[in-house]
Amino acid sequence: MEEIELSFQRREENEIGKQGVRKLRRGGFIPAIIYGAGEKSVAIKLDKKELKKIDISRESVVLNLVSEKGKKTVLIKEVQHHPVSNEVLHIDFEHISLRQKIRVNVPVAIKGEAPGVKVDGGVLEHLLWEVEVECLPTNIPEKFEVDVSGLKIGDFVYIRDLSLPSGVKIMQDPETAIVTVAPPRKEEVKEEVVEEAKEEPELIRKEKKEEEVVEETKEEKE
Repeated sequence: MEEIELSFQRREENEIGKQGVRKLRRGGFIPAIIYGAGEKSVAIKLDKKELKKIDISRESVVLNLVSEKGKKTVLIKEVQHHPVSNEVLHIDFEHISLRQKIRVNVPVAIKGEAPGVKVDGGVLEHLLWEVEVECLPTNIPEKFEVDVSGLKIGDFVYIRDLSLPSGVKIMQDPETAIVTVAPPRKEEVKEEVVEEAKEEPELIRKEKKEEEVVEETKEEKE
């Protein structure tokens, strides 16, 4: 397991609450909280520069939060972003034990090019982007790679096809599909165009008949 360390400080009382949090952000800090492991939650702050060391979008990354009083092993549980600027506003960390199994979501990455796409014009559909696993924090896979270089149209890759590292257990249905190659979508579009073309003459003829009826009705009244 890669050791990633982030420095943090405990927040003062005047750094908690809306006004305190705004002041922190203006000063270049990110407010955060540590909870779990049967301990009381701790309000902390991190320098924004520290976040450049990690991919905060990954829940499965094990981190060591370091302060003057020691370090805590944690996972990122939730990251709040600004709805417009996407700036990080707040982070929730879960304090964990390296000796106790946990459940986390591991990302799925696609590798290779499917002949069903390259040769036959099919569409690669990535159906499942994360897989839930149970393991010790030291055994969390960085990602699951799915090789699609042998997939033809109609082929699937399922959770049961994944190669699992030792000590890692998948918590989802093994028959869940991860990726497939669907038939070309262009054919469906062409069929729709043909159907529309068939309907238009019928509509024109219908309108003409209605006009003829109107004209006949006028003549009868005259």
